This record gives sequence, structure tokens and C-alpha cells, in this order.
Amino acid sequence: MSTLSGKIDFAVIFTAVNANPNGDPLNGNRPRENYDGYGEVSDVCIKRKIRNRLQDMGEKIFVQSDDRCTDDFDSLNSRLKGCEAVNQYNKGKKTNKKAFTEAACKEWTDVRSFGQVFAFSGSEVSVGIRGPVSICQAKSLSPVDIISMQITKSVNSEAGKEGKSSDTMGMKHRVEFGAYLVKGAINCQLAENTGFSDDDAEKIKQALITLFENDSSSARPDGSMEVCRIYWWKHGCKTPKYSSAKVQRSLRIELKEGVSKPGSIDDYSFYLDALDGLEPEVITLV
Repeated sequence: MSTLSGKIDFAVIFTAVNANPNGDPLNGNRPRENYDGYGEVSDVCIKRKIRNRLQDMGEKIFVQSDDRCTDDFDSLNSRLKGCEAVNQYNKGKKTNKKAFTEAACKEWTDVRSFGQVFAFSGSEVSVGIRGPVSICQAKSLSPVDIISMQITKSVNSEAGKEGKSSDTMGMKHRVEFGAYLVKGAINCQLAENTGFSDDDAEKIKQALITLFENDSSSARPDGSMEVCRIYWWKHGCKTPKYSSAKVQRSLRIELKEGVSKPGSIDDYSFYLDALDGLEPEVITLV
């Protein structure tokens, strides 16, 4: 299989309406925000959703979440040991790292895409793989308003001394509205090392288009998270004349005149600065 033929840059705009797109466990699971009030979603969170979508497409995934595990392995170490095609090269200090890397990248799509560090307790060797797909953390286009609601649990988990325990109090947080931008790129040189192909890039694109399918929870009810637009720049060569930074700056998103507090994606205007010889594929979903 041929590897990626040309570098790719991409940008994804998605919205959150009365949802918690990414809770911060160090801050009571409130939606992440920076000191200026702009909402954030970690790159790890976005990669998790991409892995889930690839898994839904039938791709083999190494880093599976517990609630979506499709095999009988309860840890990454056991999944590695249970894959003979890869584990046959795991020979401790005598491990053939090149053969191990090639086998792991061939076996698991997320390893081929994002890379992986294979270092587990009791192992005498670690193998690090750098993946070609890099993703930045998402940031909201405008400051977000976070709404907090106190909740109670009305069903007793355990009986008290007199057969009844007091209700458990808690908090639930949500973003009233937020439009987020996430940027990423796919590097050809690293793609050559992992065997990442044009077909794999198309799978990543499809995963981004359907990023929030099968991702609902009490914090993110169905319909509260939505991908609105995707910009996909496919360069004609492996080392293009435009850097990722310049390509990403060519996309400008501004609030429409007269709008002070955005409530929908329609409150923003989208502009693209022309780059000679590079036209993005624009996927408008909303």
C-alpha cells in the first residue's frame, strides 16, 4: 500500500449547545476554559472521539475505552500480548523495534495514525512510534457562558440507620452555547514511517465529519454537539511551500456586525485568504 501522497492540513468547526464538551476533572468537571473565558477541548478528548468513530467503521483500534471494548482484553498490555502478529517481535532487550513498529502500525489504525508508546510494567524495552496525524486543542471562537445546576439523587444507594439515607447533592455544568475551532495536520514524512495512506486520511476525514455520532451522554445529549464545517487542504506534494501555520491563518472567522453574544453558528462569518495553487475542500454540514 502506498503512503500519503501529499501533506494535509485541516480545520473543524463544531458547536456545543447546553452541553459539556470536555469536563475538567481538576475543576469539578466544569467545561474547560482558559483565563480569558474561552472554552477549550483537549486534543486527547478529540482523538478519543476519532478513535471511537474509526472503531465504528470497523477499524482495529489499540487504545479502546472500557465502555467500547470490542475484544476480551482489559488493558493495553494484554491487548498487545494477545496479538501474535505484533507480540512475536516483543523479545525484551532483543526486540526488533523496526519489525515491531511495522507490525503494530499494520495491525491498529490508531497506532498508524497517532502513534503510540509501548512501555508497560515488567517490560524490558519500550517502543515509541510517532504518528503523522497531529491535532491541536480546540478553542471557542468567543468566550463561553458556563451554567451550573445543583442536582440530587433521590434513590437511596444504601439504607441508613432507620432505613433511609439523605439525598446526595451534586453539580452539573454546561456551556450555554459555544462554537469551537480545532486545527490539525497530517505529515507525509511520519506517514512513511507508519504506512499511513491516502485511504487512511479519508477515514480520518470521515471520522471528523461524524465526530459526535454515538457519543451522547448525560453531559452531551444527542443533538447538543454538532460538526458545522470542515476545511481540508490537500497539498500536491509531501513538502509544500506553505507551512501549516500559514494555511491555518488563511481561515478567518469573525462575529457578524451587531452580534455581541453569539447563539448559533450563523452569527459568524467565514473568510478564506487565497493561497496560490491550494484550494481547500470545504464541507458545510450546517
